[in-house]
Amino acid sequence: MEGKAGMVGLGLRRDIAEEILDNRILTPDFLEFAPENWMGMGGAWNRVMKRAVDSYPITCHGLSLSLGSPEELDWDFIGELKSFLDINQVSIYSEHLSYTKSKNAHLYDLLPIPFRQDAIDHVVDRIRQVQDKLERPLAIENVSYYTPVAAEMSEIEFVSEIVDRADCSLLLDVNNVYVNAFNHNYDAKEFIGKLPLERVAYIHMAGHEQVEPDLIIDTHGQPIIDPVYELFEWTIQKMDPVPVLLERDYNFEDLEQIQGELTQIKSILKRHWEVNHASA
Repeated sequence: MEGKAGMVGLGLRRDIAEEILDNRILTPDFLEFAPENWMGMGGAWNRVMKRAVDSYPITCHGLSLSLGSPEELDWDFIGELKSFLDINQVSIYSEHLSYTKSKNAHLYDLLPIPFRQDAIDHVVDRIRQVQDKLERPLAIENVSYYTPVAAEMSEIEFVSEIVDRADCSLLLDVNNVYVNAFNHNYDAKEFIGKLPLERVAYIHMAGHEQVEPDLIIDTHGQPIIDPVYELFEWTIQKMDPVPVLLERDYNFEDLEQIQGELTQIKSILKRHWEVNHASA
């Protein structure tokens, strides 16, 4: 999204698509698609998608590339994806550092990849293959997870080596860092401070739900809490301006509240990025 750094976007969900495109309450600067939900769509929803593409800069955040799966990449899907990204002039394409398929069964969840050297080698090779096919960089997202699987190293070592060796970008999900830090008892700021922040292509912000005294679930359905805003503000002071996306997957009843989150994120950006670059 060249020239659009510091913009604040929103995911295009069908529940709120008409509201966004008519600019009534929600006024994002850009939109994010889950490409699997729009590829090959015809009829009325295809017209909605075309209106969105004509009206806003677009990013895409994938759901089913399944970078951690042991089986061969789905090259038919990746070919269709390339056409979709090119036709719709998508500026950034990102995916989760996870897996969603096993033996061709779609698991409909983002499952954690073991923090192991053999897993790094496997994922790096797959990212490089995908980038070559798509002829564009891939931004991988740090995901929330609830138990580490056969870990041989820390999460920060795992993520950093993959980004470096695959020569890809990073989608930094600040809420996911907060959730993981709470659930696994590590320091969120220390984790972010060790990430290769110069490779961040854009940022996700979202809400979560605390279901137990020692357990937070990443839901994308609740308002962002103050500690996540504080972590976000701390983070952006350590990196160059990039677009920021508010993730909201459900609970769309209070659109004024969602617009308030877009406004609050933008006000945080203005406090730091605009002032810092003006002084430079």
